[in-house]
Amino acid sequence: MRGRERDRVKGTRTDAVEPAKKGRRFVVAPDASTEVVGERASSAGVALFSLTVFLVVFVAVLGAWAALAGPVGAVAAACALVAAGFAAMAVHIAQQWEKVVVLRFGRFNRVSGPGLFWTFPIIEQNTMRVDTRVRATTFGAEETLTADLVPLDVNAVLFWHVWDAKAACTEVGDFTRAVELAAQTALRDAIGRAGVAEVAIRREQLDRELKRVLEEKVAAWGIAVLSVEVRDILLPRDLQEVMSLEAQAEQRKKARIILMEAEQDICEMMGEMGDAYAENDAALRLRAMHLLYESVRETGGTVVVPSSFSEGFGDVLGDAAKDALKGGKL
Repeated sequence: MRGRERDRVKGTRTDAVEPAKKGRRFVVAPDASTEVVGERASSAGVALFSLTVFLVVFVAVLGAWAALAGPVGAVAAACALVAAGFAAMAVHIAQQWEKVVVLRFGRFNRVSGPGLFWTFPIIEQNTMRVDTRVRATTFGAEETLTADLVPLDVNAVLFWHVWDAKAACTEVGDFTRAVELAAQTALRDAIGRAGVAEVAIRREQLDRELKRVLEEKVAAWGIAVLSVEVRDILLPRDLQEVMSLEAQAEQRKKARIILMEAEQDICEMMGEMGDAYAENDAALRLRAMHLLYESVRETGGTVVVPSSFSEGFGDVLGDAAKDALKGGKL
């Protein structure tokens, strides 16, 4: 019985969750994420260098002991281990894109790197290695209400880098996580202050506003914001249809305006042509014959012209020819 009740409860929960999953059209990750390429390679390179220094010093001390004091024993091995350990703690290497914050007795002393640098064992510690390359942080706002109470799902990406390693290590505990949270908060605030039309249409303005707000927040942490780009904006389905109809109506309006302007130009041109034909009967008859010819050529038919029409047309052409001869044009 308990097994059946458990199965019934599980089935009820599954049925309740499935419609919600099927109804979702778009998923925005609630947490931001920052990808830094090469961190594993950098850590492996530093560890390999320290191991190499340790082994070289260890072997060198044992060789010197054997050359100066004779056989190597436990004391020689212990001395070699201590010397190798101090050497590994004193000699360090930083990659081209790294800055290392060094503390002396717990207080900030200097920023070292890139390349080879030294520290005093026990007295100094290389607290944190800061990657100064450009980082890309993806973040989003899920079902955030706009100023006109419309829920939106928005995805964006932030490009930034650390320019002051000291401030990034001493002013904030985890600067990467702090940047991610600041970006999410700024995006939600920007969406809440704007209407759905401003968010959907004026994407570049939203990018500039987010960049300005984030620069003010992270400047004290030694971080520079390069750009913020909104990637995806998802509107509710019913609102998408409404905005689509609005855009279609606007396009129809523009098309009708263009058509009316063209008709107005055609009317003006036809008026000018009518005035010209009213003053010249021959031109009018030539135009009529040309239109008649075009219609016959397109349809491939035959047109019967009344004799009175042809005779009148011939009289007009004859008068026009006579006038041309008198004027010396022919």
